[in-house]
Amino acid sequence: MKKLTVKALVGIGMLSSISYILMLLNFPLPPFPGFLMIDFSDIPALIAALIFGPIAGILVELIKNILDYFMTGSATGVPVGHLANFAAGVLFILPTYYIYNKMKTKKGMTFGLVIGTFIMATVMSVLNYFVIYPAYTLFLNMPAMSAPEIRTVVVTAILPFNLVKGLLITFVFMLLFARMSPWIKKQGSFKTAI
Repeated sequence: MKKLTVKALVGIGMLSSISYILMLLNFPLPPFPGFLMIDFSDIPALIAALIFGPIAGILVELIKNILDYFMTGSATGVPVGHLANFAAGVLFILPTYYIYNKMKTKKGMTFGLVIGTFIMATVMSVLNYFVIYPAYTLFLNMPAMSAPEIRTVVVTAILPFNLVKGLLITFVFMLLFARMSPWIKKQGSFKTAI
């Protein structure tokens, strides 16, 4: 791993703060339960990954969630939701980054974002079933849900929500990418970071 340059550190810091602000601007989508919120905070993390490398994208996801945990807290007292958000962000940006790095075209970016969406939605469904929902019930001292109840919530709410969220982020990012791709490529060509 190469040393972080000052440019990379400043870029990661700026993109993390933008990501945190975007995380605060979350909103619900009517057909889904109120605790599932859409935000576009993964976009700065994806930009960081494209410019400085995948570790930079992971760092932006991490810093954003740490900031949010300390500023807004957690209903459980433990950052279960923040860990879930971090996992979802990483599962979305890493496949996108690696696929785009292989193809280096707008079509490659679109393909990467769609694959990233499906990987994120699928793995988060599994994590919700086995880890996240049980953790919430444990830390909130709620009665445990049965396996069929959790499966129903995951299949009817979590999976479709993550697919919709990923596709919305894909749409917004592709609008930005159409304008920013020359700048991102120029910044990425000076990659001396992670």
